[in-house]
Amino acid sequence: MWKLSLLALVLLLISAPAAAAAGSLDLTTSTAGIVAIIIFTAAYLLVMGEERLHMRKSKPVLVAAGLIWIIIGWTYANNNLPGLAEDAFRHNLLEFAELMLFLLVAMTYINAMEERRLFDALRAWMVKKGFSYRQLFWLSGGLAFFISPVADNLTTALLMCAVIMKVAEGDKKFISLASIGIVIAANAGGAFSPFGDITTLMVWQAGMVTFSEFFALFIPSVINYLVPALVMSFFIENKQPSAVEEEVELKRGALRITTLFLLTIATAVVGHMWLHLPPVMGMMMGLGYLQFFGYYLRMTLPGSLARKRAHAERAGDMKRLERLGSVVPFDVFSRVQRAEWDTLLFFYGIVMCVGGLGFMGYLSLLSETLYTDWHPTYANVALGLMSAVIDNIPVMFAVLSMQPDMSHGQWLLITLTAGTGGSLLSIGSAAGVALMGQARGYYTFASHLKWAPVILLGYFASIAAHLWLNEALF
Repeated sequence: MWKLSLLALVLLLISAPAAAAAGSLDLTTSTAGIVAIIIFTAAYLLVMGEERLHMRKSKPVLVAAGLIWIIIGWTYANNNLPGLAEDAFRHNLLEFAELMLFLLVAMTYINAMEERRLFDALRAWMVKKGFSYRQLFWLSGGLAFFISPVADNLTTALLMCAVIMKVAEGDKKFISLASIGIVIAANAGGAFSPFGDITTLMVWQAGMVTFSEFFALFIPSVINYLVPALVMSFFIENKQPSAVEEEVELKRGALRITTLFLLTIATAVVGHMWLHLPPVMGMMMGLGYLQFFGYYLRMTLPGSLARKRAHAERAGDMKRLERLGSVVPFDVFSRVQRAEWDTLLFFYGIVMCVGGLGFMGYLSLLSETLYTDWHPTYANVALGLMSAVIDNIPVMFAVLSMQPDMSHGQWLLITLTAGTGGSLLSIGSAAGVALMGQARGYYTFASHLKWAPVILLGYFASIAAHLWLNEALF
């Protein structure tokens, strides 16, 4: 199915002539352009085979991006226009740099909270409460929905999956259903926040939708999750798993780091809304907050350890004494090192590949086909469905590069569809792909595919809700 969809997209891109962008060459029907399309298609087929090939997805797109821009540079140099190609490359690089630094700070904070055991504490609380399977299904999905707008859909899905894997160890049917619910919830929750997914961040940074306008998607996102979740809940046995006791002690500064993350988000939002500065400025300033706090933790560590050791000795808590003996100072740069560099490099490759194809004239053709020949609503719904088989990052970057003349309601619609369309298949979102690895043997492509019709019902229900509730924005 996904091969046919990708082939259809390629044929659409090369099937008709397009007007060249102002000042640039129209390469859509040239040998150089067709070779570039073949390179991009081959790279993306390798990306889609990541799980089977065991090859990180960044590798093929990095090479493809270089080859596409070499083709562009060679063509423009032969036409005595080398400066145009250089300017276009730098423009795309700047777009990537802003988003990459933003994501890097967010990933660093999430890693810091994980290192301080904040997520472990949440998991331990859920595990020892002894919820029934049905309660756990709703709790894991609900938490995924409300955590993903801040912690991003991938991190949230991994956290919630770890909970159900521990509570329902060995119960294949429940783990499979709960994993599907988590993927749907994490993607839906990420759609109404700039911090929930890379695509929403891209739309916000591009200035197409303001921070407050994202919340117009809250109810449609809730519907996107609730419709399939309600149906799936009837297929869950309402039995009680055995409670598992797990004591987790938060490391020093865990809650303060969470507060600093919220302050960082506030700095980015205020700077963008009131001072009209790029959000990346606020995020990088927030990295400074974390560095100062890391310095404070390191400087005060000896005194803190001495007090805790004395308290543990008085209480005769030998286990705590052992834990205190393994405490290491907090290091911000070790948190940066643990960022998802494969994701960031994949993002670079996609941005540069799509940017190169756009500079050749293909995005003008695609924009003309989708947003002029079709109604924008149909185009945005179709692109959302396409994101289930073609990663939503290139889909959204292509739309932003086309810059079609759309209302705020339509920009919110493509944000909703690109963010939630990936829930239709397990390979359609980063959350789904990650859970196939974490819950290997329990959550599979086939187990997710069985629920695709119900998920599709939620997809169209959320679109209908958006068109009705936010009619004034269209």
